[in-house]
Amino acid sequence: MTTTTDIQPIVQGKALNKSFGRVIGLNECDFELYPGEVLAVVGDNGAGKSTLIKCLSGALVPDSGEMFINGEQVSFKTTHDARSKGVETVYQTLAVAPALDISENLYLGREVRKKGILGKLFRSLDKKHMRETSTKSLSELGVLTVQSITQPVETLSGGQRQAVAVSRAGTFGSKVVILDEPTAALGVNESARVLKLIKDLRDRGMSIILISHNMPQVFDVADRIHIQRLGRRAAVVTPEARTMNDVVAIMTGALTIPVEDQQLAPVR
Repeated sequence: MTTTTDIQPIVQGKALNKSFGRVIGLNECDFELYPGEVLAVVGDNGAGKSTLIKCLSGALVPDSGEMFINGEQVSFKTTHDARSKGVETVYQTLAVAPALDISENLYLGREVRKKGILGKLFRSLDKKHMRETSTKSLSELGVLTVQSITQPVETLSGGQRQAVAVSRAGTFGSKVVILDEPTAALGVNESARVLKLIKDLRDRGMSIILISHNMPQVFDVADRIHIQRLGRRAAVVTPEARTMNDVVAIMTGALTIPVEDQQLAPVR
């Protein structure tokens, strides 16, 4: 059922369109993410998931449509524009620098310089500050299982690298964290750690968009599930109201859910 709520979406897209020549990526696509929830985005290959997320994160510019952050209309031209509004993205490729240590990766692109002449004139980095705050951030998220904060990322396991990337987004994403297939290349134990990290971020009040093909994981952590099909939103359901088979059927077009039976807003 459709639930009305007085709470304003933290991220909203209205009638988003994006084409690549004759290929339609988004077709009048709507989207809402509410504060403090994990919204999973699922769909078959070519459904427009990546195009939607790239528009929301500033990596792509929609051809038409409107986007809002906390009710304010925005127009992202670059990923920096999205980050300035509190939207952080962790792509499937992680975008970590293997040769740099953990703290340097957390502050990648946001390096803190020393105060005074050393920072202004000689552009010296305040590595002590970055290491101390990185240790605190990782400890708060419960992912400080590494030998040292100065340990190069290339020496970490896949799960630990993912944790570093997610922690970076959680540390600097003041409003929204977008996770693109965060467990795709991980084993069972490491996937469980990342899923716990997602839940911890939600418990801290972070709003999370999770793109995943792994239905058991989606049903484990998601509050609502946005189902993408043929470039537009096919339905929004909850794990409590629908089964995995239902979600797959909606993805393939075998099942259609009337708007009045969808969960377009969270239950409050």
